[in-house]
Amino acid sequence: MDQGGLAASRTFFGHPWGLSTLFFTEMWERFSYYGMRALLTLFMTTATIESNPGLGLDVATAGAIYGMYTALVYIMALPGGWIADNLWGQRKAIWVGGWIIALGHFTMAIPSTFSFFLGLVFIICGTGLLKPNVSTIVGDLYPDGGARRDAGFSVFYMGINLGAFFGPLITGWLGEGYHWHWGFGAAGVGMVLGLIQYRMGQEHLGDIGHLRTDKSPEAVAALSRKFFGTFGGVVVAIGAFAFLVSNGTIVVSITQIAQALGYSVLILVALYFVYVWILGGHTAEENKRMAVIFWLFLMIAVFWSGFEQAGTSLNLFARDLTDRTMFGMEIPASTLQSINAGFIILLAPLFGTLWVWLDSRQVNPSIPVKAGLGLLGLAMGFFVLAWGAANATPDNPVSPAWLVVTYFLHTVGELCISPIGLSAITKLSPTRRVGQMMGIWFVGAALGNLFAGLVAGQLESMLPADLFRTVATIIGGVGILALVLSQPVKKMMGGRE
Repeated sequence: MDQGGLAASRTFFGHPWGLSTLFFTEMWERFSYYGMRALLTLFMTTATIESNPGLGLDVATAGAIYGMYTALVYIMALPGGWIADNLWGQRKAIWVGGWIIALGHFTMAIPSTFSFFLGLVFIICGTGLLKPNVSTIVGDLYPDGGARRDAGFSVFYMGINLGAFFGPLITGWLGEGYHWHWGFGAAGVGMVLGLIQYRMGQEHLGDIGHLRTDKSPEAVAALSRKFFGTFGGVVVAIGAFAFLVSNGTIVVSITQIAQALGYSVLILVALYFVYVWILGGHTAEENKRMAVIFWLFLMIAVFWSGFEQAGTSLNLFARDLTDRTMFGMEIPASTLQSINAGFIILLAPLFGTLWVWLDSRQVNPSIPVKAGLGLLGLAMGFFVLAWGAANATPDNPVSPAWLVVTYFLHTVGELCISPIGLSAITKLSPTRRVGQMMGIWFVGAALGNLFAGLVAGQLESMLPADLFRTVATIIGGVGILALVLSQPVKKMMGGRE
């Protein structure tokens, strides 16, 4: 029996066996990412005089750095998708990106300020190559689309959250309990394990993920030289700017840089959509579907601006205002980051089954409706935490139950909008722009992450209860707007459900 026949005869939770390769690859990558993310804000805001010293930054500066880092991780998905579509194919992009990520984590394991920031740069570049292209291949496993593709993405999302569950537990135990840099190094070990698994499972993907282009090898090589030459120039320019800021030649704060980055992202994305609508050579129907993608881009940006408070304001709330004593021991604050992922593991299969069941009865909510419901779930979580934070003080910390309920509601919202959004991009994108549109989706997440860091920085001047209540009100209002506009947005999808 050939490998194709073997792959076809086996299933992974009722899905193509190739999904298992992508499931575990993404699981280990998310182990490394969320494991390191759980430590990031805590490390930066821990005083340098502690027995396990951090960087000693104020909350506003740490929040801005966190926001820029997590934003750039996702912004790099756009060139990462382009590289896969035009130069390497998705498979090679995943392989190269994974090793760059591992290098970043191991660089952060070296205890110095320079290696800490250099490691973040490596992780940013590597994740941009890996993240969008794994999701693209998942979509290619389901050429017929439909509710089964939605269910496949939900199973894939469960793999993401297996990694996100175990990552903070292990890195938090090592990083907070022993040495921050041990936690960063453990994240790198996880990424290497993911790469080994990815290489071993290639046979189950068939021909999916290889470069598909009508250009000659010579033309591809010339395009590659041009792209990486330009990219290298941009990196040098950014490095020079960072050096001039660090030595005081250019006087600008980290927060101002983060705000400027946010405005730049919005402008660049808007210009990109104007370009593909006017000069992209697409039909009117394709342009309408890409307009829906732009709408989803805005929705996911709002969603992540609240959800990613998990790594910043919610993480600080867990450290400073939550009673973490269990069985006579104080658990690390970073381990509470695993609660959301734990709920995903429990609920993702149920949601995947729910979408298929509703679809069989022709009552499956449309993608625009699911986006609105996701935002409302997120808002409800923040209203709960605002209530709990109202009476919390360092001398009278509150029960972790407030965070547990908040994360539960956030999880319900996440399962409505995030995996279904990934599936929607693969359905709505023109064939030759799938990688780029997947990149746009992650740029939306980037914008949300950036604002999440900036919003968390407001804890310097706002009480936690006031901050959480404000976030809840804004996100809830956008969620209601999304539901009101769901019908006209659905019509623009042209039946691509």
